[in-house]
Amino acid sequence: MKQTIALFIALACGVAKSSASDRVDFVNEVMPVLTKMGCNAGACHGSAAGRGNFKLSLYGGNPQADYEAIVREISGRRINLQKPEESLIILKPTFAIDHGGKFLMDDDDEGTQLLLRWIREGAEMAPHRELERVEFTPRSYFIEKTDVDVQLRAEAFYADGSSKDVTPWTVFSAEDSSAVRIDNDSAVATPLRGGRHIITARYLDSVAPIEIVIPLSNEPVDLAGQPRRNFIDDEVLSLLTTLRLPISPQADESTFIRRVSLDLTGRLPEPDKVTAWLANQDQNKNEELIDELLQTDAFNEYWSYKLAKWLRMGTDPNDENGIATYRLWLSNQIEKDVGYDEIARTLILATGDTHDIGPANFYRTVNGPREQAEFVSELFMGSRLRCANCHNHPLDKWTQDDYHGLASIFSKIENAQIVRVRASGDVIHPRTREPAVARIPGEYYLEDKTKDGREDLVDWLTAGDNPYFSKAIVNRLWSSLMGRGLVEPVDDMRDTNPATHPKLLNRLAEDFVASGYRLRPMLKRIVTSATYARSSNTVPGNAEDDRYYSHALRRPLEAEVLADGISYVLNVPAQYQGKANGQRAVTLVDLYTPSRTLDILGRCGREESCESETSISGGLTRNLHLLNGELINARISHEEGRLARLFDADTAPMDIIDELYLVTLSRKPAGATRRFWREQLANVETGEQQQRILEDFLWSLLASSKFNSK
Repeated sequence: MKQTIALFIALACGVAKSSASDRVDFVNEVMPVLTKMGCNAGACHGSAAGRGNFKLSLYGGNPQADYEAIVREISGRRINLQKPEESLIILKPTFAIDHGGKFLMDDDDEGTQLLLRWIREGAEMAPHRELERVEFTPRSYFIEKTDVDVQLRAEAFYADGSSKDVTPWTVFSAEDSSAVRIDNDSAVATPLRGGRHIITARYLDSVAPIEIVIPLSNEPVDLAGQPRRNFIDDEVLSLLTTLRLPISPQADESTFIRRVSLDLTGRLPEPDKVTAWLANQDQNKNEELIDELLQTDAFNEYWSYKLAKWLRMGTDPNDENGIATYRLWLSNQIEKDVGYDEIARTLILATGDTHDIGPANFYRTVNGPREQAEFVSELFMGSRLRCANCHNHPLDKWTQDDYHGLASIFSKIENAQIVRVRASGDVIHPRTREPAVARIPGEYYLEDKTKDGREDLVDWLTAGDNPYFSKAIVNRLWSSLMGRGLVEPVDDMRDTNPATHPKLLNRLAEDFVASGYRLRPMLKRIVTSATYARSSNTVPGNAEDDRYYSHALRRPLEAEVLADGISYVLNVPAQYQGKANGQRAVTLVDLYTPSRTLDILGRCGREESCESETSISGGLTRNLHLLNGELINARISHEEGRLARLFDADTAPMDIIDELYLVTLSRKPAGATRRFWREQLANVETGEQQQRILEDFLWSLLASSKFNSK
């Protein structure tokens, strides 16, 4: 006992002899050591449940709780003030005793010595300097070749005006470890291949991306003479020039009319329309075609379907009336070209009987205020706020206060058939165990508990300078038309997942706001660009490009669009249980309409996001169904189908082939393809054989990858 008292006196005297600035700062020095070692990472003690009965906040997001866990839990056995070297927090990471994790530190490491010094000084949570910001350098770096070392650095700036080099305690990690080698001991990054590479830099809970760009070729490319129809082309060509990526030529006219028709209306262009448009010599015919498509009923139907998927419309199998009202309301908004800001405002503020008030169904998409907060943040902010439920977001600015504060805004919403705002309702914050205070994410708290916070939310969300709203929707529109978002995944927009073309995303968002948040002008802006009209055929040097748009990305048709396309080509309407004969799949309001075909082709269930058009489900099952299933085979020889009618009209076999090519691919066969089919038909002896060949020919078109994509 006397020895213990003497030790504490000695420690106290030792502390007294040193100034506060000389003592180890738990928050700004001890915590970074734990972060650098990975102790508070999600795979270790920073997980939601901790590990080995020892839990730390993720990446040091809650220093006070971490101090309590280290110093006071398990009767303080993690810290040994009498024998600092025997503290568990020293013995375990140095592997002096058994450690469930890996070896982290040597006895003489700087981190080990700093922890020992902190314990010798009394293991106090001494007053610390307030960290204002961390600057990571370089933020963007261009080098001519690979295997060149890039020195990384981090400097912390504090509220008292001081700063400190914190590079040794910063964790640098490559987004793609096969593309960039990181030596965290020396803070050196070495790119291993060309391209644009992202490194995530983390000091405590400050995190930022570092971009390294290396040309993909040793030979410069001259893109000065390439077509530039708007600012999209300027931004895309600028990066392609930097990366030295050669570009594919513009797609041929047949490809363009088919692609833009499918993208804007979900329909294949009619043969007569294709023939007339191909013969048109007007220089403005592309823009005229686009304007015409944007004003069609088919556009309204298709883009109602698209937004219905983004809104996850149709997730309640027991309320078809509500969903029908919801879809009708949405269709009216698209037809009237209502601004997306007004659509969002109406949805967020909606109340009433869901059978009469379509947008009120917005609150029946998910169950509970937390799920509503996640849905709203992903849909309207392009942010995965759900990652901040159990702890502060590990790769973004969002905190638990943001997550539960947004959920609190929806806590009074009763999402029964009649959506109403209750007089009371709370969301319990898991850290404080108290009702969460309503909060605009990343901005401010709403202290007035009697006020409906949705008004504040929607005013902030749809403000012209909101950093998330317009970018989230234009990124989705871009992804739908180009096959990949400028930010991918489209609902994971954050600093550490930067856009491939940041300036382009900003300009698109500004253009969207300037046009009154209307969808049609933005869609037109994208599809009139030369970037959109590029061929999907690659050229030497750009075959591996999957994100810089040196060539068009081939995109599979959505299940409903493909089913409609097959019905159109065969001229045999699909039949859906309980629906009118010939109803288009994209107009089906009830997601639960039984259809084995749509299920196999990969229709989205909408329980979660359906936003990634590049991840359409189906896979092998889809392909086998196209090759051998009833979808094509059972209808290809239908007595009232397109092929039968052509036979009945005594149409010449090559004319049949021409028409079927026009219907499916918007062009006639040429060259070797035409010669092949002419030879096949020349060798037949009977009309029955000829018919079988033409049936096989049509089947091969419908099962081909060219028909099943755009």
